[in-house]
Amino acid sequence: MATNTSAQYNAVIQSCKNLFLKKTKDYGTAWRILRLPSITDQIFIKAQRIRTLEDKKTSKVGDSIAGEYIGIVNYCIIAMMQLELDAHTPLELAVNEVEIGFDQKVSETKELMFAKNHDYGEAWRDMRISSLTDLILMKILRVKQIEDNLGETLASEGVKANYQDMMNYAIFALIKLERDF
Repeated sequence: MATNTSAQYNAVIQSCKNLFLKKTKDYGTAWRILRLPSITDQIFIKAQRIRTLEDKKTSKVGDSIAGEYIGIVNYCIIAMMQLELDAHTPLELAVNEVEIGFDQKVSETKELMFAKNHDYGEAWRDMRISSLTDLILMKILRVKQIEDNLGETLASEGVKANYQDMMNYAIFALIKLERDF
């Protein structure tokens, strides 16, 4: 079966973006108040819930696993935008400005995904979704450690690269979930 990773990636991103922009119109950019460790914790909560649902096989709240992966994608984009915004940037940003930032982060992250897919041969397609969840959780723990070390690293590529990897793993999971329906 031939795959079109770019088209699948774009379809997932469009879904994430539509929700992101609707929430931006509803709530504004209230997320701007969050410090990076708080955003990391939000990603952790979503990934941990996915893992719990994967293990227990039932949900008492009713929110879908796919919805949680979409949340991870969007929180990773928020984190990457926050990395570049300083304390002088207003809390409230215009929707069009947010959309430009969203598209920029997606473009950078998609470019990284294609570079890694070239080297790894799209190995993610043969992985279990639960393994993608575990990789996201591992990356979160790495980011938390970097944050606890006040950004000081000896050999790490830094938090942005980890957010990009988490975002790509979540997108891969969403692509796989779509295929499994």
